[in-house]
Amino acid sequence: MKYRSTRGGVSGLSFSQAVMMGLASDGGLLVPESIPDVSARLADWQGLSYPELASEVMAPFVGDIDEAVFKKLVLRSYKNFQHPEVAPLVNVGGVHILELFHGPTLAFKDIALQFLGELFSHILTEQDAVLNILGATSGDTGSAAIAGVRGKPGIRIFIMFPDGRTSPIQERQMTTVLDDNVYNLSIDGSFDDCQNLLKTVFNDLSFKETYALGAVNSVNWARVLAQVVYYFWTWYQLKQPAEFDVTVPTGNFGNIFAGFIAKRMGLPLRKLVLATNENDILARFFQSGVYERGAVRFSNSPAMDIQVASNFERYLFYQLGENATDCAAFMKRFQTEQCASLVEPAGFFDWFTADAVSDTETLESIQGIWHEFNYLADPHTAVGFHLAQKHQDPKVPMVCLATAHPAKFDDTVETAIPGVNNHHPSLDALLGLETRKTAIVDDPDVLKDFIRARC
Repeated sequence: MKYRSTRGGVSGLSFSQAVMMGLASDGGLLVPESIPDVSARLADWQGLSYPELASEVMAPFVGDIDEAVFKKLVLRSYKNFQHPEVAPLVNVGGVHILELFHGPTLAFKDIALQFLGELFSHILTEQDAVLNILGATSGDTGSAAIAGVRGKPGIRIFIMFPDGRTSPIQERQMTTVLDDNVYNLSIDGSFDDCQNLLKTVFNDLSFKETYALGAVNSVNWARVLAQVVYYFWTWYQLKQPAEFDVTVPTGNFGNIFAGFIAKRMGLPLRKLVLATNENDILARFFQSGVYERGAVRFSNSPAMDIQVASNFERYLFYQLGENATDCAAFMKRFQTEQCASLVEPAGFFDWFTADAVSDTETLESIQGIWHEFNYLADPHTAVGFHLAQKHQDPKVPMVCLATAHPAKFDDTVETAIPGVNNHHPSLDALLGLETRKTAIVDDPDVLKDFIRARC
């Protein structure tokens, strides 16, 4: 399998090259040259464990790593998950909740970032190379990325997060990691500001090459690929229905784009319900065809407090018939005018139902799930559950992705359900530990200087 950029300036990359490049050197995102149809193999994969299924689903996209070696990488990626099924499916009031929070940092990002950490280590060892990872996080990506690479030789990781805009527990999960190869950088601004800093630095190709920068955000194709797996896993856990729907809480479009790829691969996934909060740029796009940036609104579901969804460009590339010229023009128009639109929003556009949930509805959803079904949900899962119920077809199984353990958002859950017992021992153990972070201004030159001084 070879990889190319959504903007047409990069092509012919191997899987390993795509993983190490992260963001394409022309400013676009890397995608496979083709999406394999695996529908004829679905029957053969029945009964596989999660790691076994992951190896099978991802293998057609790899090609340059020995099959036996790749399977060992995948197996190691899921050895530290706390549930034997990795991602169990739970029926809550007629909606099937896929719990993706049983990894080391209790968030769905572990599913991909434990794998990416193993992948980076393998490739760096093979190439006798080093890697400096630059990442931006609205909360969960940072701690999951750090957990995936902390202490690994040949790797440094620099994680930017919006100061005061992640939950206190999310910040502690990052800043209590004191390994010498870990640097946490607090930015006075929003996640979009962090993400813009990341892209600005990556687009300085000379700096990127000199300091061997790599990406762990979902701009890295391997992140998306690992997330494709749990859509297949869900179908098997549902006993292989003729079709099923999935509601996906999403801000950066990576989680739901993985479902798009799974459907393209032949999985009988009928509808993807895009669930977001008051930062509704994606919901508005799928309702109107207009992609228009607004001001970031800080909410009870902070991982979705995003106005520029980095993985949207990958979807756009396919929506525009894989026309890199049109895709680049759309993104340039959006960057300069803060608004761009599709002329004829048809085709893949119809695979999505999109909706937004207010902060009040999020709290009410947390309350309702608890009081009606005795199930405790974090605010992002609550957003998804609210819309899963709203858009459920009684004839089609509905799945909602649970993206984080509720204890990661204890303040919001406490507001919704005062006095509820909402703890996790791994999070409680962080209280009182030493922390380390560095505050830097929102300036790419300052960020570059910080990286230079430590490399």
